[in-house]
Amino acid sequence: QVQLVESGGGLVQAGGSLRLSCAATGRTFSDHAMGWFRQAPGKEREFVSAINWAGEYTRDADFAKGRFTCSRDNVKNMLFLQMDNLKPEDTAVYYCAKGRYTGVNRIQEQDFDSWGQGTQVTVSS
Repeated sequence: QVQLVESGGGLVQAGGSLRLSCAATGRTFSDHAMGWFRQAPGKEREFVSAINWAGEYTRDADFAKGRFTCSRDNVKNMLFLQMDNLKPEDTAVYYCAKGRYTGVNRIQEQDFDSWGQGTQVTVSS
């Protein structure tokens, strides 16, 4: 079983940047796609970005395109989300998740089977 721990959240002004990290334990990290989701207060959790097992392909939500970049380091068992030009509407708890599959064709919550505890991102206007 993979355990995931996010870090890097915090308070930032609109237009600023944050880099989220997700540390994974377990030998199967590099065999699976990984993803980022977020949940804002009063809203359902939503997909942000995903990356395939080898780090060759990513898939982003429309709101993330051009601003967020998902990457991974399979040697260090780390997943990252670089977030630039942040907006107040990006305020949410961000979660990393391990996919059930190797690719990024499936990005629904049920396609991910291990979740971190989340890290808070707050963007002030």
